[in-house]
Amino acid sequence: MRTIRIHVDSPLASGSDIVLPAQAGEHVARVLRLEAGAPVVLFSGEDGMEYDATLVSVGKREVVAAVGSGRSPGNESPLALTLAQGVARGEKMDLIVQKATELGIARIVPLTTERSEVKLDAARAEKRLAHWRAVAASACEQSGRARVPAIEPAVSLSAWLASLGDGGPMRLALLPEGTKRPSELAVADTAILAIGPEGGFGSRDRAALEARGFTGLRLGPRILRTETAGLAAIAALQALYGDL
Repeated sequence: MRTIRIHVDSPLASGSDIVLPAQAGEHVARVLRLEAGAPVVLFSGEDGMEYDATLVSVGKREVVAAVGSGRSPGNESPLALTLAQGVARGEKMDLIVQKATELGIARIVPLTTERSEVKLDAARAEKRLAHWRAVAASACEQSGRARVPAIEPAVSLSAWLASLGDGGPMRLALLPEGTKRPSELAVADTAILAIGPEGGFGSRDRAALEARGFTGLRLGPRILRTETAGLAAIAALQALYGDL
């Protein structure tokens, strides 16, 4: 029987009852047609714990679950990888967030860059951030993760680079002219990977990245689309230095 995993955006504690979020409750009641007594697994996404739970009541207005014992699934990658992704158009960004989460990314920073085609005002940026966080939570439900990757508000490349301190994790930027391949790196347990939007990083972007200590990374002789590039690089780094 398939395990039903549900993200709950609030702390969980064994021995307590919790009302499932409205959308999750509707899915449980109307789509899955589960009844009281059915087992589910709950996770908040913050502490890396998941909890066995049992549905106590399934009503039209709310679904209540009794929280049981908790455990860590132990499937977080030893490589804490941050993806700094140039915001891509439409469903491309959803795909990037979803698949990066499945591949074990720890943090995602959406970037606006010199060649960005997506323009986000304050209201739209807030809506997109909430949407991306929901996409990541759903990907955790599917992939078995109990820690939802942090997704930060969209920020300009220059502002983000200015926020980075000196030293810290290895800094990588995927560039067609990059001189390093993934197998030639000396990655420890943390790294930052910067990916440009459609059209890649512009000349000012590349100069700014280089000034902040980013190493140019190259995946091969072919030019990859932005929705392919980051995922391919994450998979390569996870295979070499993580848990793939």
